[in-house]
Amino acid sequence: MSVPGNGSAEPGVAHRLRRYLTRFESAATRFFLLGIFVVGLTAQFVPPLGDALQGKAFLGGALLSLVAYVLYDAVKDLAASLRLPARSQVASGELNRFVNEAFRARTVEITFLGYTGETIVGALRHHLGELLDDPGPTRRVCIRMLVPDFGQPMIVPSRVGANGEPLHDPALRRRHELMCQGHDHSLSAFAERLNGLGRVTVESEYRLYPGIPRDKVCIINRELVLHGLYDVIARPIMRLSDPEYYPPQGSRTDLNVWSARDTDDTRAAVATWNKHLDGLWSLATVPPWRRVTAT
Repeated sequence: MSVPGNGSAEPGVAHRLRRYLTRFESAATRFFLLGIFVVGLTAQFVPPLGDALQGKAFLGGALLSLVAYVLYDAVKDLAASLRLPARSQVASGELNRFVNEAFRARTVEITFLGYTGETIVGALRHHLGELLDDPGPTRRVCIRMLVPDFGQPMIVPSRVGANGEPLHDPALRRRHELMCQGHDHSLSAFAERLNGLGRVTVESEYRLYPGIPRDKVCIINRELVLHGLYDVIARPIMRLSDPEYYPPQGSRTDLNVWSARDTDDTRAAVATWNKHLDGLWSLATVPPWRRVTAT
């Protein structure tokens, strides 16, 4: 999947080179560790080789290399989870940076609750497109998107009445519904293609929760939670001459950050958010317009 550049080929080349290094780093490291184990073990039974390697010193090294080989994936996943700096609050525009870090892991789990998912879908499409060319370390992706049921009457989003009262606007809600439908179809299409290749297992689904879009929540790999509250300010959607609406302001939302690797308190908060969104997901309804992802 092509991504618009900034006029220079160098950033794209550097990015592709980093992905290739990430792709082959795992295999090269495993080969090196396994090679040490085989050579060290063989030296114990082949006297000429053992003499050349100065006796039995390689037996311990061989066993250590075998342990390192077995634990290599766990160490890589731990390192990936520790890359993000500890910060208590970030701007909504930084959400994509956290998504970028998530795709360094073997298992990627993204759960989003919000308005339409517009701020995160672009980054998800970008990374799913890259997995088509080079999966790198990623082997499984699970994307869960929770958005409001725009088919029901809602006061947010709504049109501003003559006295400032919210007025139900089916046409406005329909536009947002079509936007979510388009996002769901594009993510599901990527999932079908990746599942067909067999290198990465991908699940992606939109579901509908009842109520107005008040919270913006993103849980990344079940160990990092970003949460903020939407601003609801009367404003035109497009042109200044258009009628005013009450839409959630996602781009202005500051997000509080909790990491399961910080303190006992933040670990408890992350566990609570995971339980809460798991419950909402099980209660949420499947929209009539969504397509089924082939697995």
